[in-house]
Amino acid sequence: MNRKDVDVFEKLSGQLISTYEELSVLSKKSPNDALNKFKLKFVNSLLVDSNVFLTDRYRPFLDFEVFDVDDIPQNSDVVFILAQYIQCFEKLRADNVALRNGGWSWRLEAAPGEVGDEKGHIWIRTVKPKNLKD
Repeated sequence: MNRKDVDVFEKLSGQLISTYEELSVLSKKSPNDALNKFKLKFVNSLLVDSNVFLTDRYRPFLDFEVFDVDDIPQNSDVVFILAQYIQCFEKLRADNVALRNGGWSWRLEAAPGEVGDEKGHIWIRTVKPKNLKD
């Protein structure tokens, strides 16, 4: 991973989490109600970007791309899928961070002209991956 990847990761994972949280509220009230087309457009856009970023290695389901706009999903279905994507983003984070100098940091490849550590890595602070034990 590099600095650009971290920026994309943080943008997409933040959007996934906020969308998940908003739709979870709807799902608790009305789990079987259909998601409206306006929200579905943004959910699908987020899923497309997430699929590209995660690649086959981290995608939760290789046979799932986006929700069918002609078969509008239920709120609970969207929440289920978003939760899977959030977990896969956390797996990607866990695979690319390390506990360093008392805090969690991304382990990135140094770009041309950047001075890295003895293995050519640079380190950027981040949060501890969820569900990861020290």
